[in-house]
Amino acid sequence: MSEPVTVLIAGKPVAKARPRATRRGFVYTPAHVRKYEAHGRLAAQQAMDGRPPITVPARAEITVDLPVPTSWSAKRRDAALRGDVRPTSRPDTDNYIKAALDAINAIVVADDSLVVDLIAIKRYAPVPALTIEIVPLRALTAQVGLSPAAPAAANAVCAAAKNERAAE
Repeated sequence: MSEPVTVLIAGKPVAKARPRATRRGFVYTPAHVRKYEAHGRLAAQQAMDGRPPITVPARAEITVDLPVPTSWSAKRRDAALRGDVRPTSRPDTDNYIKAALDAINAIVVADDSLVVDLIAIKRYAPVPALTIEIVPLRALTAQVGLSPAAPAAANAVCAAAKNERAAE
C-alpha cells in the first residue's frame, strides 16, 4: 500500500461551473474553472514528485478553506475563524469536490472513480486554499472490466490475507 498524498492548491478555491454552450452548439468549461484545474494539476504533479498514480481504491479528504467576507464585523469574523459560523452560501461543496477530483485525475489517482470514500469540509480560514488528502485503502478493486488474469491475482491476494489472519 502506498503512502497518503496531500495536494495543496493555494489561493481562493474555485467551484466547478456548469458547462457553457455557444450559439453554434459548442460546449466548453468556463475559463476560470479551466485555469483553476490547471493550477490544481500543477500542485498535484509537485505533490506526487514523479511517483505513479494510485491504482487502488482510496479515501479523499477535501478541505475547502474560504476567505471570510471583508464586509463582516471583527466579532463575526472571529466567530467564523473559530468555526462557530460556517459557509452555507453558494457555491455548493459538491462543486468544489468536482473541481478538486478533476484536478488530480490521472496524476494522483489513476481515475477519480477509485475514490470510494469521501470526506469534505467547507469552512472559513485566514488563508484561502483547497487541500486534498488521498489515502490508499487496503481493498480489492471490483473485477468488472479487468483482464482475464485479474481474478486469479485477486484470489491470490485473498488467499494471502486469509493465511495472514490464520497465522495471527
